[in-house]
Amino acid sequence: MQQETRASTENALRNYKTGIGQFTQKLPEVARAFNAFTEACFEEGTLSKKDKQLIALGISLVAQDEYCTIYHTKGCLDQGASEQEILEACGVATAFGGGAAMSQAVTLVQECVQELNQQTH
Repeated sequence: MQQETRASTENALRNYKTGIGQFTQKLPEVARAFNAFTEACFEEGTLSKKDKQLIALGISLVAQDEYCTIYHTKGCLDQGASEQEILEACGVATAFGGGAAMSQAVTLVQECVQELNQQTH
């Protein structure tokens, strides 16, 4: 199961990268505008980059967006969020998003944290 999860997380991240690359080739102006906008949104400000990633993770859970859930779980870890911080953000999301958000938090997020932490150690 662990190996299967690793492959699915790595595949999801790779698929997203491939997809955004293909999209950029076909609609470069749209991709540039989107990338500039999202980069500006995630810059350090009054809220830290880590806080912004935690917020994005919560939103992705409520929106049931698996790719964003994986991407922002990785973003949380990349910005130094602890597993406890990530799980607390998931808890807040489930308070708003209910069982659907909880199902993603207790499966996909925990699997991603475990797998991505193993890759860095």
